[in-house]
Amino acid sequence: MKKFFILLVLSILCGSASWAQKIGYTDMEFITSKMPEYQLAQTEMKKFSEKWAKEIQDKFSEIDRMQRAYMAEEILLTEDLKRKRQNEIKEKELEAGEYNSKIFGMEGLLFQKKKELMKPVLEKVQRAVTKVCSQRRLDFMFDKSSDVGMLYTNPKHDYSDYVMEELGIDTKTKATAGDKVGKVEQPPVQAPTENSPKQKSTNSKLK
Repeated sequence: MKKFFILLVLSILCGSASWAQKIGYTDMEFITSKMPEYQLAQTEMKKFSEKWAKEIQDKFSEIDRMQRAYMAEEILLTEDLKRKRQNEIKEKELEAGEYNSKIFGMEGLLFQKKKELMKPVLEKVQRAVTKVCSQRRLDFMFDKSSDVGMLYTNPKHDYSDYVMEELGIDTKTKATAGDKVGKVEQPPVQAPTENSPKQKSTNSKLK
């Protein structure tokens, strides 16, 4: 819907006889990949993600240990002790699942930390973009790396160099269109979920 709206506005403006607006585009994905602040934020994000993932994994490892201990001792336990041990394991599973959601949920701590770390970077880029648009008298500037996309991009309208200059980034290292050298890829950190195999195994054994 957003892409359709943008294209509709452009078609209306381009069809107007009084068309006098100046349009430019930039590649924010490439620009941010060249910013030391962005690299640092990515590194910090990776540290937090790995730390939290390990904490969650440790919780499920403890559940697995409790489960194996219970299965080994089950024959020697009274019915009351069996129920007690089962409840302890279920409580640990619930705790681990809730903590996983708290960290990796849609509005979880990882999401909040990303917003916190990226805010200064994005604000700095926005100031540079605003200044370049003012200096170059641009009416519109689009980010070709966003999900809005562009059907055609004429290189003479690429203002990435100016934004990079404003940020103090060496423009000589700019890659050609489609060249993603310098793009920073952060591998996703796999964290256990409430439906992990271990939990299913535990629940099935304790029924």
